[in-house]
Amino acid sequence: MRHILLDQNAPRGLPLILPHHDVQTVYRLGWAELSNGELLRAAERDGFEVIITGDQNIEHQNDLGGSRLAVVVLGTIHWPTIRANPQPVREAVARATPGSYVVVIFPRPKLRRRPPPRNGVA
Repeated sequence: MRHILLDQNAPRGLPLILPHHDVQTVYRLGWAELSNGELLRAAERDGFEVIITGDQNIEHQNDLGGSRLAVVVLGTIHWPTIRANPQPVREAVARATPGSYVVVIFPRPKLRRRPPPRNGVA
């Protein structure tokens, strides 16, 4: 079981696909107003092992060197896409090591075509 923090932009449904982990949200902890750097330091200080975020710039905005906190960045925050493909998130969490950084890529959803108009008028 991992101690995981969900950033404010991570889908709220993520605990549903990570049932064997202790998953907390920044909102629940009262950390929603912290800057990314402050949030990463607070998470590490409070013993979180992994932070899951949708912020794809977090690596460039913060010095992650020397951190014990693993950062998992979601390639999309679209919950239906993640819910349909939970395994990449689960694998990223399972493989996370102190200080690691990984971007989780999801397959593109299939395009759905609109049905043709019934009376031939668009």
